[in-house]
Amino acid sequence: MSQLPRFWNLGWSSFLDWWSNSPVVSEQESSPLYGQQQLNETFLDHGEGQQFLTKAFQVILEEVLCKGTDVKEKVCDWREPEDLAALLDLELRENGESQHQLLKRVQDVAKYSVKTNHPRFFNQLFAGVDYHALAGRFLTEALNTSQYTYEVAPVFVLMEEEVLSKLRSLVGWTHGDGIFCPGGTVSNMYAMNLARFRAFPEVKVKGQWALPRLAVFASQEVCHYSVMKAAAFQGIGTENVFKVNVDDRGCMNPEDLCEKIELAKSQGAVPFFVHATSGTTVKGAFDPLESIADICERLGLWMHVDAAWGGSVLLSNEHRHLMKGVERADSVTWNPHKMMLTGLQCSAILLKDTTDLLKHCHCADATYLFQQDKFYDKSLDTGDKSIQCGRKVDCLKLWLMWKAVGSKGLEGRVDRAFAHVRYLVEEMKRREGFQLIWEPEFVNVCFWFIPPSLRGDENSPDYQDRLSKVAPTIKERMMKQGTMMVGYQPHGGRVNFFRMIVISPQVSHEDMTFFLDEIERLGKDL
Repeated sequence: MSQLPRFWNLGWSSFLDWWSNSPVVSEQESSPLYGQQQLNETFLDHGEGQQFLTKAFQVILEEVLCKGTDVKEKVCDWREPEDLAALLDLELRENGESQHQLLKRVQDVAKYSVKTNHPRFFNQLFAGVDYHALAGRFLTEALNTSQYTYEVAPVFVLMEEEVLSKLRSLVGWTHGDGIFCPGGTVSNMYAMNLARFRAFPEVKVKGQWALPRLAVFASQEVCHYSVMKAAAFQGIGTENVFKVNVDDRGCMNPEDLCEKIELAKSQGAVPFFVHATSGTTVKGAFDPLESIADICERLGLWMHVDAAWGGSVLLSNEHRHLMKGVERADSVTWNPHKMMLTGLQCSAILLKDTTDLLKHCHCADATYLFQQDKFYDKSLDTGDKSIQCGRKVDCLKLWLMWKAVGSKGLEGRVDRAFAHVRYLVEEMKRREGFQLIWEPEFVNVCFWFIPPSLRGDENSPDYQDRLSKVAPTIKERMMKQGTMMVGYQPHGGRVNFFRMIVISPQVSHEDMTFFLDEIERLGKDL
């Protein structure tokens, strides 16, 4: 096995040895039969299961955490869908397989999966690995509890509130509420639902029949598509999402917001919710929160800030100014699984509200879970704040990582990402063929690569069509060769361009240089 990450050398090998060599205790006495099954014996062999788990962990360590973080290894081992399906042998059969065969399955899954922990994975708004957070993820899975009552999740009920309180304090609130949700889309849906309930509490009982036509406001093109999903899912309707113009940087125009609010009113709609963004998905733009807050306060509208991507700038004294005014919002979405590296998934909806609005909006008072005569403080049963029943524990990985590196360590990660972006942009400007689409405000670097054959042909009638094919071709080549991954997209009338995301603390200036060299190598003949 190649050298393990330092985290795993702190007693982990000894633990694996102990686990592998633990004696297996089994029943020796004969047991009565019920049909073909001995009901007095355990159905699962813990010793065999633990041996398998130990060996599976060794495969995970080698394939995912050693090879998967090694720049000499591939980011992905690309296979066409039909070939991959055959390699994995996905069919589920009547009889089970041997441990040896199952371990081969584990190895194949690891081998042919994309290595998002790799230093040259730049494709998404998440990347890299934090080993303390990963330990929290392993422990979460092993404990396998649901975060709805204190009786089944006492540690995590207390832990979740502590973590949420810390996140709220970074927003600027001394009090408030919140909950971890399964992703930023659901967190944004919570905000819209809470805003509607605050404005029209009768909706919970009477439904949409009791409401007027409602109006939502979000940025044109650059807001997250979850706004449209939320409007559709909650019966508000996508035609009632009024799109607000943005400036050249992709930031919401407050003057146009006022005009769109008046337009909605003139059409008989009732404005109730403004969706601002801190860190848009493509451009990384930050809306002017102070100006938007002025409008929302004057008109009595709920102001939500979708900071799923950009919220982590609040950890940095140098960069938190990008979210100036966020404390004036009613709610904030923040995804620590993105820039904070907790691992998927970890998303919080944070609220300024102190009236228990979250619970009033979502509670169903299920008596089999939330009995009113419990022997402990029933306010610790937080499950009725959620639209879910069973809810995964998402706080442990964040809490353990924060304990390990502290707020200062997290701040350093944010500042390091910005420093890498500055270096990358400077290098791009020195090289022929790299054309920045705009100066990055955040850690999203958007650019075209202009191959030699297109340079100087900007006025040709087919230039845009030819340019649009460059990014998809380079992306195909890099994936089939496994050298790196970076995303591309068309946006706002612009043909396909690359969106480079820099967040992993594992990356170095050497990786930034490699990225530029590789784009040139893969695209020089186009």
